[in-house]
Amino acid sequence: MKLFKLLPLSLAVAGTLASAGALADNHDIDAMEARLAELEARVGGEFNDTQQPAVLNAQSEVPLGIVFSGYARYGAGYQSGDSLYVGTAGSLNANATGRLGNEQNGGEIQFAKAFESEKGAIWDIVFMVDHWADASWANDGGVQVKKLYAGASNVFESQPDLYIWAGRDFHQRPQTDLDDYFWMSHDGQGAGFYNLSLGGIKLDFGVVGQVDGEMVGDNGKYAATSKLHGMEFGGLDLAFYANYGFKSEKLEDDNGVADSAYQVAAEMKFSGQKFIVRYSDNAKDSVYDLAEDQEALLFSLGGGFGLTDNAGIQYQAAYQTLTGDAVEDRANYNIIVRPTYQWNDVHSTWLEGGYNVVDYDDIDATNSSWKVTLSQNIAIGGMTWSRPMLRFYATVGEADNEYTGKNADGSYQTSNPDTLTVGAMFEAWW
Repeated sequence: MKLFKLLPLSLAVAGTLASAGALADNHDIDAMEARLAELEARVGGEFNDTQQPAVLNAQSEVPLGIVFSGYARYGAGYQSGDSLYVGTAGSLNANATGRLGNEQNGGEIQFAKAFESEKGAIWDIVFMVDHWADASWANDGGVQVKKLYAGASNVFESQPDLYIWAGRDFHQRPQTDLDDYFWMSHDGQGAGFYNLSLGGIKLDFGVVGQVDGEMVGDNGKYAATSKLHGMEFGGLDLAFYANYGFKSEKLEDDNGVADSAYQVAAEMKFSGQKFIVRYSDNAKDSVYDLAEDQEALLFSLGGGFGLTDNAGIQYQAAYQTLTGDAVEDRANYNIIVRPTYQWNDVHSTWLEGGYNVVDYDDIDATNSSWKVTLSQNIAIGGMTWSRPMLRFYATVGEADNEYTGKNADGSYQTSNPDTLTVGAMFEAWW
């Protein structure tokens, strides 16, 4: 097979990448904790790279001028195999074989302005445009308005940390890292609030409409979303989600759209690990789906461990099912493992391996894919999440799809693309 004829080149490139850097000072745990505290204080909450709203509270500092922030990754990959990226046909998670060296280009650029009233209320106005060529992110490759909203906190004396907003925003998009999977996603236009205090527990709630393509209005699909969080028990951080989808009169005559959909989920964080369970009815990742006669169930576990002061390992494993009269019943399970080594405060080496399987119930076929990526990194700091980062990588992988559709005679369409990609890119959130 062509893939294995190219393996010597892949190994040569990988060896060159891995030789960079030299062993340096041990990992400074105190410095890491101080940096995390600084980042959490800056955004008034948990630091992550999902571009969730920076929810203000009564203690938030009001910066001068315009705050420039965002997320982006751009680069080029040289394709020497059948496919530039590795994926599995029918997968319920598009990047379940692993994200490292397997990502599309794009970015999100955000500008925000904060204000403080004479009585102490803190306001912000946020504007974002994004640029994604990947059809899973956008309808085309153009620049689009993704956010334009205003919000305020400390407007009720009894609820100083309650943040109320209205407009267009990224909305309820929790994510797992190594597979870059938004296991809920309800971006849209509407209004809501974060951090309503209920005797020590906090409630988030919103009602949003899905944007109609690149237009300024909605398409008639709506979501009422909620999250109950702030429950900590002996090192366990627990959160619950409940969402309800519905439609307006605009879609009343559309027989392909269900009247309603719902999701319930629990998210548990403990000792650097995260476990997720989610059930969806007439939906999968979003209650906007309003897809009749389907159910989806997800179990996901991910996190990481430090092995030595310089070495660590990250992982992600998930099992998801999609069943119903309107879909091809299947189970999707995947595992991704990423050992990392930090040579010093600048250079690191990552090796990511992933395996993804789609197993159909009523079709005598199983699809699978695997990939291995070696990445030599140059970053602004010595943590695995330090950004900006430059990556020089090589990816090798293969998909074995026994079913991608049916021919007129009832036989199965198949595909067996291999991948060998050498590339360079930057990734940053700021």
